Amino acid sequence: MFQQNNYSLLLLIPLSSVEVGKHLYWKIGSYNIHGQVFIVSWIVIAVLITLSFVGTRKLQRIPGQLQNFMEFILEFLQDISKNQIGEHEYRIWLPYISTIFLFILGSNWAGALIPWKLINLPEGELAAPTNDINTTVALSLLTSLAYFYAGLSKNGLGYFLRYVEPTPVLLPINILEDFTKPLSLSFRLFGNILADELVVSVFTLLVPILIPLPVMILGLFASSIQALIFSTLSAAYIGEALEGHGEH
Repeated sequence: MFQQNNYSLLLLIPLSSVEVGKHLYWKIGSYNIHGQVFIVSWIVIAVLITLSFVGTRKLQRIPGQLQNFMEFILEFLQDISKNQIGEHEYRIWLPYISTIFLFILGSNWAGALIPWKLINLPEGELAAPTNDINTTVALSLLTSLAYFYAGLSKNGLGYFLRYVEPTPVLLPINILEDFTKPLSLSFRLFGNILADELVVSVFTLLVPILIPLPVMILGLFASSIQALIFSTLSAAYIGEALEGHGEH
């Protein structure tokens, strides 16, 4: 009986080490990184930089279509930052909020619009960078560092008084909140983008011509909403950290 139980455990060990999904790994030193995430991320970044350069290269008093579009995007991002952070302090955080929004939007749309599966890799496949939990966690941690920096830069060590407000009894809950914020941001974005790509893939396999198109359009809309939610919450957390907790 003892030998039989040991044999059963040995059979379970390989099962517990099965990896969900395959990845193209690049080895840098002692670290393995997901190569396909970096490839698509670099493509998205290159496209965003090119559009920014071309759209602002020759600014005119009477703007053309591309300049109009760039000004619309800027005003939209300014409104997000201003509404969440405040009229007097939003400008310093506008580049961060804008970068987060544009990178997430570009990554989401890259996964929804480009048929990456037509490109064969030695292992794994190309997809939206936000479809990888490592990307969304990294973006969430950046937001956490940003709002901690915002609070400490304005209020100094008095920033930590917010953990005992309005009563010291709430100390554990207020500390836990700082752990749940990045978890919520990362898993919401990751889960929605992964689910969208899985739905489109399944519909494409079942009905490869017409049915996937409405689903893809809905996916583009959902991808845009996810970028808006992530950037708006990031701005809201920074605005909350900038409140004068240390001035009581």
